[in-house]
Amino acid sequence: MAEFDSTYVQPWTGSAILLVDLDAFFASVEQLDHPAWRGKPVIVGGDADKHGVVSTASYEARAYGVHSAMAASAARELCPQAIWTHGHFDRYKEMSARVMAILHDESPHVQQVSIDEAFVDVSPTEVNSEHPVAIADRIQKRVAHLGVTCSIGVGTSKTVAKIASDQDKPRGLTIIYPGSELDFLFPLPIRVMSGVGKRAEEELLRHGIRTLGDMAEAPEDVLRSIYGKNGEMMRMRCLGVDATAVKQDETVKSVSNEMTFSQDLVTFDAIENAANMLAAKVARRLRKNGLKGSTLVLKLRFADRTSKSCQTQLRAQDDNEHVFMPEIRRMLSQIWKPGMRVRLVGVAVSHFEKDEVVQESLFDTAPFDASPQDEQGAAKKPSIDAEVGRSLSKATDKVKDRFGEGAVFFGRDLRFKDKTTGTAAKNPADYSR
Repeated sequence: MAEFDSTYVQPWTGSAILLVDLDAFFASVEQLDHPAWRGKPVIVGGDADKHGVVSTASYEARAYGVHSAMAASAARELCPQAIWTHGHFDRYKEMSARVMAILHDESPHVQQVSIDEAFVDVSPTEVNSEHPVAIADRIQKRVAHLGVTCSIGVGTSKTVAKIASDQDKPRGLTIIYPGSELDFLFPLPIRVMSGVGKRAEEELLRHGIRTLGDMAEAPEDVLRSIYGKNGEMMRMRCLGVDATAVKQDETVKSVSNEMTFSQDLVTFDAIENAANMLAAKVARRLRKNGLKGSTLVLKLRFADRTSKSCQTQLRAQDDNEHVFMPEIRRMLSQIWKPGMRVRLVGVAVSHFEKDEVVQESLFDTAPFDASPQDEQGAAKKPSIDAEVGRSLSKATDKVKDRFGEGAVFFGRDLRFKDKTTGTAAKNPADYSR
């Protein structure tokens, strides 16, 4: 490993934050594992004929205009010669863990924000006087030794480091020295700032606010009208002032799972089966991590891209899908009506705090046997007793722990086995838990 050349670096005083961003991570791992794919356009994502979405595109594919979150059908038109893969998530998790181990070796202050991104605090101290840029340079070289690359932003705050990391990809090392934040930030377009989504950007542009400098100098009432109480916080970020510390938060706030289907679900029975399948996956993850939650959420996304969600409070914290399923049926009757075509279903459980006060449902729902949806033609299903279901779940957990997740399937699982889009998710919880 070549020695760091300190000839051209400036002195650094005060806080120093790195944002380490793995370049086209999923695609890079695929190219690493498939040497014949190197130098060729590679797309990790779902099927173009099944509502799939691009998860990651290699830089060779990006040259054709392909980008993350693009519809797979559009990506195929732009780059028909691309190599497609649904992804290998266990491999991505393994490689991510190796990168994160390097970061923890360089600093005790690491905050992983996704499977391919992390903040690292390398502020000079009396104990650690090494220059932050030297540490960033060494991290880049160590990561490259694994066979993938990263881009790093170096700044005095998380906001500056994050924006800097996107300026020179791939293999970029962008350094914003203390005191130069405004020169760097002010000319940049507003869309580079976290918190400036599509709607906020439209509102800001309508007020003539096009750059971060414009935003920093915008009237207080304009920012308040767009961001409410966070208006001043957004202004300070544009000034490079962000006191948010880099800290590793191991507190799990929710466990969720969602799935996009290649063919729209159009019946109550099909949607309920899909939600129950996801509830079982969520419950298994809860049990594996020793968690029980009291808030259950059901999310639907429709063919017209609109979404609806519903949540309910359980009578007590639980990790049993057979407790969740009757509640899912009730919530489904709240947010779905015949004729609605469902493309995505999601289930989440949260509120794991101990000794919570038990609350009633957030919705006034009818008893199970009187669900409005039954009147619309959905077949009434006999429910499994919760304790019998718990015993069944524990038994299947043991089989899966020993022989793998594919060792046991229920009928509801097989029904959807070949009906998903194959899109690779970037939810860090899917890789860490």
